[in-house]
Amino acid sequence: MAIRLENVGIAVRDLEAAVAFFTDLGLRVLGRDTVSGEWTDTAVGLDGNHARIAMLQTPDGHGQLELFEYLHPEAIETPPTRPNEIGMHRVAFSVDDLDAALEIAAAHGCHPLRGVATYKDIYRLTYVRGPSGIIVMLAQELKHS
Repeated sequence: MAIRLENVGIAVRDLEAAVAFFTDLGLRVLGRDTVSGEWTDTAVGLDGNHARIAMLQTPDGHGQLELFEYLHPEAIETPPTRPNEIGMHRVAFSVDDLDAALEIAAAHGCHPLRGVATYKDIYRLTYVRGPSGIIVMLAQELKHS
């Protein structure tokens, strides 16, 4: 059986703010839609499912995020996920300039949870708290001559 990751779906409080954050980091919007009806009720498992969605793609064409803002049923606010909680943990991106990515994140009010770390002289990386409390890992590969 062949398998391929299609996308990661994330429910957000404010679709426009989330799209702005991820597009400023370099993702591009593939499309937007408003979805509802029997097929969404069946697929998602919620009666009366109605959401605005945006599909975004990384510049390399391999990674996709589906962001969705529920119109019905009402979205349920939960405390932001902590790095050690079971379940959906984070979305991670490689960037070619971590400092520039952090400036973009900061312009959206998103800052590292603690700071920037170096992993075995291979990566500089950090977790930021993105829009709607999403944990976003940003990592820059260190080049050595």
